[in-house]
Amino acid sequence: MNTPQNNFNHQKYQAFKPVNLVQRQWPNNVIDQAPEWCSVDLRDGNQALIQPLSVEQKMRLFKLLLEVGFKEIEVGFPSASQSDYDFVRELITGNHIPDDVTIAILTPARESFIQRSFEALKGVKKALVHLYNSTSKVQREQVFKLDKAGITQIAVDAAKVIKQCARAQPQTQWKFQYSPESFTATELDYAVEICNAVNEVWQPTIENPVILNLPSTVEMSMPNVYADQIEWFAKHIAHREGVIISVHTHNDRGSAIAAAEMAVLAGAQRVEGTLLGNGERTGNMDIITMAMNLYSQGIDPQLDLSNIQSISEKVSQLIQIAIHPRHPYIGKLVFTAFSGSHQDAINKCMKNYQQGDKWEVAYLPIDPTDLGRSYEEVIRINSQSGKGGVAYLLEQALSIQIPRWLQIEFSQQVQVYTEKTGQEVSAEKIIELFQQRYLMSGPNTQTGWQLCSYEITQKKNCQEQISVAIIASGKEKHLTGEGVGALDAFVQTLAQYFKLPITIIEFSEQAMHSGSDARAMSFICLKVDGQSYTGVAEHNDVMSASLSALLNAMNEYFFMRDHSAVQENAIKKAG
Repeated sequence: MNTPQNNFNHQKYQAFKPVNLVQRQWPNNVIDQAPEWCSVDLRDGNQALIQPLSVEQKMRLFKLLLEVGFKEIEVGFPSASQSDYDFVRELITGNHIPDDVTIAILTPARESFIQRSFEALKGVKKALVHLYNSTSKVQREQVFKLDKAGITQIAVDAAKVIKQCARAQPQTQWKFQYSPESFTATELDYAVEICNAVNEVWQPTIENPVILNLPSTVEMSMPNVYADQIEWFAKHIAHREGVIISVHTHNDRGSAIAAAEMAVLAGAQRVEGTLLGNGERTGNMDIITMAMNLYSQGIDPQLDLSNIQSISEKVSQLIQIAIHPRHPYIGKLVFTAFSGSHQDAINKCMKNYQQGDKWEVAYLPIDPTDLGRSYEEVIRINSQSGKGGVAYLLEQALSIQIPRWLQIEFSQQVQVYTEKTGQEVSAEKIIELFQQRYLMSGPNTQTGWQLCSYEITQKKNCQEQISVAIIASGKEKHLTGEGVGALDAFVQTLAQYFKLPITIIEFSEQAMHSGSDARAMSFICLKVDGQSYTGVAEHNDVMSASLSALLNAMNEYFFMRDHSAVQENAIKKAG
């Protein structure tokens, strides 16, 4: 066994201790409604930016948060930042706050900071004052060098100052919030103890509840342990009926959303977070993702994310952080399938889906159109893709369903192209390849036999006679023959004329449009002299399309025969 190197040594870490929670209830609970949301974009998110937002940028973001539907917005840290102070004043004096929206400010447990915060809030109709101080063992012992009683006294004294300042401004409807910062690293019994001490000052009631925010300031454990902490706290806190339990999760372990969702199962009623998860270190909990998670379960998130692409792009531009292409719900690639088997499953499910049905489409947890995305974005083609994806894109562009045998043939040609270029192939390029191969300038179109006209005559014994004028290299030929139906009659005629065994293996036709501009596309696979050849043609006359497709299959036979002969001669000469 190798000895760990000093720069990567797991032995200097210790496992987070589980919570001794007897008969935990949260794993059996179900989320059936959205929690109360509080956006902390303008405070926690802003303080994590390399270039904090200007007052004008903050105003743009504030108005965007209002459009999304937030009723609680933490707008800044006015006691610590002149920019935040000025912004809060502008919100109030400029009458930018709707009557149903409460703004929140954050303040540390220091009297001068609290008083400065209340100065910033002067004249506001509704406000939430968010008090915090650090309570974890490591902070108590190494940063503040105080015991539990000393840390509790700081919180209690600050709570008293807040209460006094609020009484001095009775025209405002006040709400109070307390956060034992670094809750996850705080002993649970002490977290309850200090929160109870603060509540003894504020005296919460059902009519005037206090928010107790239990932050995962640094994510230290698996999200199920955090849920245990929340449930344990909820069972032991006093004045439970007058307490709103809130959570504020960070993403250090990549589990902020899971931790918040499990916390709601465990009794949390309120969730703080940011749009796109912007925040300190690895970020805050992403409210967009959690809200969309609820939406995907048939729960109204109480936020309007129907214009989610525009919302996310505006936020990204303001905070100057690009959106990852795999970001849940909003990334450019999150609804995209490159895998052939995935594409085939999506294609088949989409054919079964009808508007009004419950959404059940493989590999797509929600309908992309709910978020302003098109189905064309779902399937993209590279060397890993298969026939289903190629067929889907053709069907979307040409309004036809490609027969399965042709899907297989053409997808192989697309794969050859993608492997040769080593790149993704666009839907436009796939259509171009299809048209070049079958409809425009391929070996079985303009260079070979082409249909000029035809005439069908009904004969006895279900036989039909067909008279066809065809042209190649400027020369016109008139052929006549009989068979069971017009196509069979034409096959028999060509077989006799070219002295070749010809049979139809596959045939189908599709209407491309309806009404006066209706056109048809015919697909045919012939066996000529023991080998298979494909022909495709479109025309506003169904029979013309079918006869032309048959001719195109024969043209492919002649092209391949002549090409093979040229190759054989070249080999002989080279030999």
